[in-house]
Amino acid sequence: MKRNDYGSLSVPSLGTWEPQLSVSVVIPAHGHPDKLELVLASLAAQSYPSHLMETIVVDDGSDPPLTLPEICPENTRIIAPDPSGWGSPNGVNSGVAASEGEVILRLDSDMLVYHDHVESQMRWHHVSDHLVAMGHKLFVDYKPGCRSADEVYKAVLAGEADKLFDRDSAEPHWVDKMILPTDNLRSCDHTAYRVFVGATGSLRRALFDEAGGLNTKLLLGGDSEFAYRVAQHGAVFVPDLDSSSWHLGRSQMQSRQADGRRYRIPYVANLVPEFAPRRKLQGRVWEIPFVDVVLDAQGTSAEEVDAAIVRLLAGSVDDIRITLVGNWPEETGERRNLLDDPCFESRLVLENYRCEPRVRFRESVPEVDPYVPFRLRMSAGCRPTRDAVGALVNLANEKKVGLVEIDYSDGATARLERNSAFARALRVAEAGEDIDQVVDEVHGILRVDARELGLRTAGTGNKPIKDWHLQLTEAREQASAYRDQAQALKKRLAARSPKGIASRMIRRFGQRSSSVGSDE
Repeated sequence: MKRNDYGSLSVPSLGTWEPQLSVSVVIPAHGHPDKLELVLASLAAQSYPSHLMETIVVDDGSDPPLTLPEICPENTRIIAPDPSGWGSPNGVNSGVAASEGEVILRLDSDMLVYHDHVESQMRWHHVSDHLVAMGHKLFVDYKPGCRSADEVYKAVLAGEADKLFDRDSAEPHWVDKMILPTDNLRSCDHTAYRVFVGATGSLRRALFDEAGGLNTKLLLGGDSEFAYRVAQHGAVFVPDLDSSSWHLGRSQMQSRQADGRRYRIPYVANLVPEFAPRRKLQGRVWEIPFVDVVLDAQGTSAEEVDAAIVRLLAGSVDDIRITLVGNWPEETGERRNLLDDPCFESRLVLENYRCEPRVRFRESVPEVDPYVPFRLRMSAGCRPTRDAVGALVNLANEKKVGLVEIDYSDGATARLERNSAFARALRVAEAGEDIDQVVDEVHGILRVDARELGLRTAGTGNKPIKDWHLQLTEAREQASAYRDQAQALKKRLAARSPKGIASRMIRRFGQRSSSVGSDE
């Protein structure tokens, strides 16, 4: 699979295959027993083998406590959540911890699913271990008592769940606007994870654990942040459209969109560097940086280190973290010859940047931080401009590649690595296989000339522009033309203003009065 194109995978048609994997359906719930009753009735009528399926309802402080209704799946139980937290993320994590299935299917407590809903998602997990399947849903108006559990069970069992509500008046989920234009996400880039926003979706337990489960401190927006972390571990996102479900009632983001968005922005922005509102903000330090810069400073003068990173710290992309790799001396307090100290250069570098929170010092190249989107590795001979990081990232996203290699003519090295692409490569690589080659296969590699991206080295300098005087003349002529256009627009705007209209009417009335007077 390259990028998010899962088209090479072959999944069986519904009802034509023999499932092997067990699944745990985890339902975080708080109140609304009427909705839960219908949800469990629909799960009791699933086509997936009952001996491979368990259902865990996590009652997050309902008053009165939730109880199992008469119609529910065979292996169903209600548990209490971890007492250290509350909310849906804590409920999901608690349910997963108590479950045993090889696959986790998270389902909201207001999701009435079709007969083959579980089976449809489970097909994907039988063909790959790093897929995230997302179930389809439609939002419908709901009133308690509008459907009985027995009615739901019989309709779902008969494969007629689509008749329980009016599909024409139902509202699709906003993710459809992203899914459909991208060939069901097959042509989507690294942003495919954005459509995984809870309600109904599944993944292998191992992948859930690798990503660390949901962030229990993120009470709203946690689904998006979790999906981002899963993507950073090399996952592929598959919208499963062969089945569907009814969302009983409108979501909170539909009824209180403005308030919900205001709440989510700062919380998600701190943890998801690619979150669109965050990319518009500058001048602050976030919990998770956008780019990890790794610079080999061993045997390099303080001036060379400074020249390599000073523009990055003041750059147009400022949510970065710089790791300087070298032998960093400890201050022991012993008397020494300051100017002949063997660690003279290293001490200067330490003092230069010990107060800069975005710079850290390490003895060796650190392990990849899976939650940082990019890692830029470069030698001390590089001299990036303020816009170099932004240019590299934009190029990687535009070309949808997992690695950008920068070619120099003097031996300096620099490369921008997309961490999610390398995570995928490590998942699928054979023993001893070159990881860069696998990255090329699963995501693509781009090689560019350093001069095209504003990345130069210590010996190149800035070459003067040969035809600078012609370019300056053209720029001045263009500026003059823009000024003329601006003046013309100002006059047109003034004429259309209330004051301008009134002036014209007075002039016309005066002209008409003069004309009448002359006739008399």
